Amino acid sequence: MARMTAERLAKAREQEKTISAEDLAKVKGLAESMAKPIRSFIFKTPDEEGMTYESLSIQSDDGTALEAWYIPAKEKSDKLVIFNHALPMCRAGFPGHFGMPWAGFDAVEIDFIIQYKHLTDAGYNVLTYDFRNHGNSASANGGIAGIGNFEWRDCVGVKKWVDAHPELSKMKVALYSQCLGADSQYRAMLERPELFENVQCMVNPLVVNMPFIFDAFSELYGINQYQELIDLELIKLGGFTAEECQAANWAHAVKVPTFIMQVKNDEWTRQPDDGMKTFNALVNAPEKEIFWLDSTKRFRDGYNWFGREPKMVLDFLAKYMG
Repeated sequence: MARMTAERLAKAREQEKTISAEDLAKVKGLAESMAKPIRSFIFKTPDEEGMTYESLSIQSDDGTALEAWYIPAKEKSDKLVIFNHALPMCRAGFPGHFGMPWAGFDAVEIDFIIQYKHLTDAGYNVLTYDFRNHGNSASANGGIAGIGNFEWRDCVGVKKWVDAHPELSKMKVALYSQCLGADSQYRAMLERPELFENVQCMVNPLVVNMPFIFDAFSELYGINQYQELIDLELIKLGGFTAEECQAANWAHAVKVPTFIMQVKNDEWTRQPDDGMKTFNALVNAPEKEIFWLDSTKRFRDGYNWFGREPKMVLDFLAKYMG
């Protein structure tokens, strides 16, 4: 399949000739922010919330070294949640409260550690990891984010590691996969379906289809007429076009009960179109639910939702994990 149609490529080339220097800088900046995300750092660890943990290095399916934590449940348990993160975050969350450069993306703290606390207190062991090019994990693919097109291999590598582990392989498994993590997990289920046959259920906060993200951001920056040129800039960087980075492209491979959460009136995506495109594409999920968070207009607040209001997620997990 062509990366861009001949018509769209011709339009992008014409846009290159007529765009102002100011708008071109915005186009290039938007493309680079997605294709080459800033690295978040580990600004908090599980012991700060009273949890014990083990630091691990796990190989992705292509050999990329992924840094991870295993956090045992408060009491002995046979239940495991594999937890991953969004772009440009890490397993600790997002350090926007530390100022630049992270505050340039958003000046907010997103805390995943308290979410692990909710899970371990509720009887779940947690395995969480940094994607390639994020946190403390190794660089790969020239540092380019694939929005699932590369990172699915990380989901596969982690699951293979679990399946080979003498204790974790015997546990019931659920997935908590958000944003970039959800896109990657869907693609992993498409590429290696046999690995995920024993997954009990999956939670997907803020799963995304990138055309909606680029439409919203480019409108914010006043460059909405340059979607074709944005795609061309992504290709030049070694990344993927917006159409190639969609959870809905791979959602048919999901065959487990799935809970999606979206921010109803968020300012960073087009809702309900984005969320419903994914939800409707989950045609093989035996059960599916979608929850619309309407207490905020900020997409990024959705990442802290489970930390602040854990009941709905815990009830969903308990329904399928026993």
